[in-house]
Amino acid sequence: MRKRITLLLTIVMAMSMTLALASCGGDDQDVPTGVEDGVFTIAMECAYAPYNWTQNDDSNDAVPLKNVPGSYANGYDVMIARKIAEDNDWELEIIQSDWDSLVPAVMTGTIDAAIAGQSMTALRSEQVDFAGPYFYASMVLLTKSDSPYANAQSIHDFEGASGTAQLSTIWYEECLPQITGADIKPASADAPAMLMALETGVVDFVCTDLPTAQGAVVAYPDMKILDFSGTDGDFEFTEEERAENVNIGVSVMKGNAYLKDAIDEVLDTMEVEDFNSLMEDAISIQPIS
Repeated sequence: MRKRITLLLTIVMAMSMTLALASCGGDDQDVPTGVEDGVFTIAMECAYAPYNWTQNDDSNDAVPLKNVPGSYANGYDVMIARKIAEDNDWELEIIQSDWDSLVPAVMTGTIDAAIAGQSMTALRSEQVDFAGPYFYASMVLLTKSDSPYANAQSIHDFEGASGTAQLSTIWYEECLPQITGADIKPASADAPAMLMALETGVVDFVCTDLPTAQGAVVAYPDMKILDFSGTDGDFEFTEEERAENVNIGVSVMKGNAYLKDAIDEVLDTMEVEDFNSLMEDAISIQPIS
């Protein structure tokens, strides 16, 4: 009889432990993901064409800015965000935010993700997780068509020239230091300020990525793109550095595997050609001024 009672107690305890473990597993499923309410809240500068910009109407499927009544966001980042939201049956909500506040906003959960032309750098990856890439860019220089540097064949042909790039970017922190003999000016607060510095003659050249440069020459036809990719005159990175700093990703809160995987499932259905085609569409509709 005692053996039977002991056996029954053992079975009951085992069942209790199984139920407890199942209950814990259920709790894991309830970990906040940011999209429990069906709303996908993202942020971007809205001043970084062709990745993102602000416009005054909803033309070309622009999305209203939640924190700027009467204004709308559009651009490549918005196109990608809209596809992610539609494929997951989420409502898309976009907030305009300064560049330097994007990562902190993701880290604190103020937003679900930043889709803002962010390079997937090792430093950022210590603070946030990245889904993607959702674009593969290359680093280029922009100068004026009538500049003495317009026919440069290498990043080393800018001795004595003045240059700048956007604050807190690989362009300023990793690329410009490789241009020997150049006079590097203080970083510009954002991409429009960087381009205006070139347009007004404050600097002789700026460093940026190819999509930003392609958008710039639409708005400023007197600018010229200098792309040294694949030559000895290109910027030098290890394969790891290039993967981290050239690929563009979607940043989400550290440990938010649900959201990262949901975004990756959408991006994995797209090829490089799809990204490039979508970027061409964004450049074709970006504001001229």
